[in-house]
Amino acid sequence: MVKDTKYRIINISFQPEDSRRLHQLIETVNTSIAPEDLYLKIEADTLNVHLNKLDLEKFRGIIAPDSEEFLQMIIAEIEAIRSYGIKGKKRIYVDYNKERKVRNRKAKEENRGKYYYARGSSFSKENRKLPVAFLDQIFCGDSLEILQQLPNNCIDLVFTSPPYNFGLAYHEQQDEHFWEKYFQKLFAIFRECVRVLKFGGRIIVNIQPLFSDYIPTHHMISQFFIDEKMIWKGEILWEKNNYNCKYTAWGSWKSPASPYLKYTWEFLEIFCKGELKKPGGWENIDITDEEFKAWVVARWSIAPERKMKELGHPAMFPEELVRRVLKLFSYRNDVILDPFNGVGTTTVVARTLERRYLGIDISEKYCAVARERLKAAGQGEFPPKSE
Repeated sequence: MVKDTKYRIINISFQPEDSRRLHQLIETVNTSIAPEDLYLKIEADTLNVHLNKLDLEKFRGIIAPDSEEFLQMIIAEIEAIRSYGIKGKKRIYVDYNKERKVRNRKAKEENRGKYYYARGSSFSKENRKLPVAFLDQIFCGDSLEILQQLPNNCIDLVFTSPPYNFGLAYHEQQDEHFWEKYFQKLFAIFRECVRVLKFGGRIIVNIQPLFSDYIPTHHMISQFFIDEKMIWKGEILWEKNNYNCKYTAWGSWKSPASPYLKYTWEFLEIFCKGELKKPGGWENIDITDEEFKAWVVARWSIAPERKMKELGHPAMFPEELVRRVLKLFSYRNDVILDPFNGVGTTTVVARTLERRYLGIDISEKYCAVARERLKAAGQGEFPPKSE
């Protein structure tokens, strides 16, 4: 075998009468796969699989007459390994996360302190259940007033995209104060979202800057959550590939005077309450290996929603965006809140993915559409409210 190669060992027991067939399998595998990647060896009554790295698709293609069941057992054991790196077509099972550039990186991180800005928070670690009256419901009304009725620490994940109005009075003589009032109201609602979020829960806000008014909304919202002692987990770039943008603004054509920048993307700002790790049962994870590998690359190419006219809403995010957020950042049975639920995309996808939900919107029209969409998504309740 290859010297100085480290392996992860998988042990599979077998009966003496299977020895001949296993020797045939060993010969087939060891001549098909490079020994520095994987090799098989028998010791006593155990088949030892020495695993370093592997092109799993190539391995599945190996033909093993009379010993196919053992080959499938090996494949099942390898597929059960959840932690590995990726290089080309191969999964790396040994030293894939080895620290190469920074010695003692983890110790140094502890010494200097992660997310220093979130130190000194007074968040309670005591999580509670959302009252049954609010479970799997669409509420029509002011989000601030409804959220104030909820207990602390009862929501697992908040996913929303705030609209650019809350029914605020808007008069010409008050133009200069409009955005001040907008952000005051928005942050009051977000402050309630932080309060009702469970310890370890996440808030994810889909937002784009207000380009026309030159307001960096994504930065202002992020700064708000940082000031509230939330931990910034990351930022996802939602690439919409929407090129229906103007090339000019007044006086800017082919001039450095004031070129108008084109944006084909929006942001998803992700914050955690109290700690980065969210507790949950392994049995309630529903994301696949391939989805996880693709989606942790924080640039998602998803087409804009095409049913806005049909559903009567001018600014919807697509169901695929919600699906990725919920599968990557929440477990089945988690409670999902959207305080600006609109026509219900968040709650519909939550229902489809076996999450609990609470949607709030001030528009009776939108709430009615959301309820109809939920009916179409599936009859009955999952899970039952009595749980």
